[in-house]
Amino acid sequence: MTAPRTGSAAASARPLPARDGASSEPASVYVRSLIRSQLRLGVTYALGFVGATTVFVLAIVLTPVLDETFVWGVPLSWLLLAVGVYPLAITVGVLYARAAARNEARYRALTEAP
Repeated sequence: MTAPRTGSAAASARPLPARDGASSEPASVYVRSLIRSQLRLGVTYALGFVGATTVFVLAIVLTPVLDETFVWGVPLSWLLLAVGVYPLAITVGVLYARAAARNEARYRALTEAP
């Protein structure tokens, strides 16, 4: 979960969770569900990143022509590794952040429902 921005209207309009015993049980169930969902999401994206990186590296290793091709005196395979993994990492990070925000929005919708 992310911390609310203190100056935003949504942060000030959001009701605080009740502290009595009657409503704490559903709230704790929702929080545990959110934690499990975020953990599952994180593991899924981490495994996807590792898998995609492995495929990327194997494609470079199994293509010997890349080692024989030089760009600015550096083997093309090195350049692909140095430059190619960063867009993959950024893409996975952005997709994860969007999915995590969706999970949190669903959690807020459940907890703020009348």
